[in-house]
Amino acid sequence: MNQNRDFSIKRIRARREHKCYGMGLGIIILDDVYPGFPGDVRNASAYPFPIQYEIAQGVDIKSLVHEEDKSPCLKPIQKAAQKLEDMGCRAIAAECGYFAYFQQEIADLVSVPVFMSSLLQVPLAQKTLGPKELVGIFSAEKEFLTPRHLEAVGIEPGSNYVVGGAMDDGRCEEFSHLWTPSKRTDPPSADYQKAQTEFLTVAVEFIQAHPKMGAIVLECTGMQPFARALQRMIDIPVFSWGTLLDYAYSIVVHRDYYGHV
Repeated sequence: MNQNRDFSIKRIRARREHKCYGMGLGIIILDDVYPGFPGDVRNASAYPFPIQYEIAQGVDIKSLVHEEDKSPCLKPIQKAAQKLEDMGCRAIAAECGYFAYFQQEIADLVSVPVFMSSLLQVPLAQKTLGPKELVGIFSAEKEFLTPRHLEAVGIEPGSNYVVGGAMDDGRCEEFSHLWTPSKRTDPPSADYQKAQTEFLTVAVEFIQAHPKMGAIVLECTGMQPFARALQRMIDIPVFSWGTLLDYAYSIVVHRDYYGHV
């Protein structure tokens, strides 16, 4: 981050209905109690730009991910998005890839860019690869990722993607200790090294099962703490919440360029 002020700012003025200034990304988070390693969207410490959180009251993993009827989630998510916009956040994102379900509703609601899911990067990944290669969508739990989630972020059904689930078949126990209500420890906790080993094992197996995979998109916000380690092992492009948030901030607060000719 720049350590000096922007000397082009010579006069300040209020932005429409904004109460706070110098804001970055507004993040809608679940109404759930569990920690996140640095790199997890729930942990603000690793990001080089301002982050403002707002809880979607009453919306937890069970209601957003597991419940078939997700309609009760909409109003709390809308309320959180509006509050973040009113505070002056330059863009709005969310902490779970399954928020993709409400991408269109929130984009229609507010007047700032909305990035509800890392899955927004799938069409981009597909275009960068071309149709002969596959984009791997690596979700937390494959069975809960529906066509509605995919279509809401612009993924064409039946196009060149394949879906896997890190926690399928009871794998990635350390993730379950954080995110699965029936398996959470008290208090919710996870071991970094064990979580990384479990995640890398299932992710590499997923990639190896699909030799035509040319890139992978990590759906879950808890996966990017291990994204660099994964990329060292597989040597293909890795899209994550981290890459999405970096992009989101860069388009609403474009950096200046310093150099010479």
